Amino acid sequence: MLYDWLTKSHFIMLGLLLAFAIAHSGLAALRPKGEQIIGARLYRILFALVSLPLALILIIYFFNHRYDGLQLWQLQGVPAVKPIVWTLSAISFLFLYPATFNLLEIAAITKPEVHLYETGIIRISRHPQLVGQIIWCVAHTLWIGTTFTLATSIGLVLHHLFGAWHGDRRWIARYGSAFEAVKARTSVIPFLAILQKRQTLELREFLRPSYLGVTIFVLALWWSHPVLMRATASVSW
Repeated sequence: MLYDWLTKSHFIMLGLLLAFAIAHSGLAALRPKGEQIIGARLYRILFALVSLPLALILIIYFFNHRYDGLQLWQLQGVPAVKPIVWTLSAISFLFLYPATFNLLEIAAITKPEVHLYETGIIRISRHPQLVGQIIWCVAHTLWIGTTFTLATSIGLVLHHLFGAWHGDRRWIARYGSAFEAVKARTSVIPFLAILQKRQTLELREFLRPSYLGVTIFVLALWWSHPVLMRATASVSW
């Protein structure tokens, strides 16, 4: 049949992405009231207990079905493509895990707060996770080239676009004119505010242990990638 390539895994993946988006963004929206009821640390733990298992399911399902559907292109044999994909992937993690994140707060060791940053990666883009996700999706869709991967990438980017819009709404609700001032000095599009002279790039702000940690993580991911592929393949989803 004409659409035999449109496997059910396409719809399952989009459903999983929708469930993750509702849970993740929903809990973010409920954070102010939730913290009033159960406290900031306990709410962060609740957030993690909901979000992390859903994220793990998404990762495993993506790995196991990434070649489902129609093969739109096949560039894996092109010599220049592999280093481009790895370079883009490494850059994506520098945006996905910026130095503005406080690991102690993420782990609820110290009280989680909503911060208004204008340093480091935020100078380049006010929504670095959106930029990082787009770069990651471009790299992996280029490498794999299937309709399943393309659908997954579109779903991920749409979720992060909504997250950027939703994040701006939460910042304006919390910080008001202070956020409006930061918004005027920053941009979502990477380097746009810098090119427009609304922002400056301070390279010394990137000389932080967290960026070294991201670099080590990328190298460890490159080394362990075959192991991860074999591990996820053992899950029969």
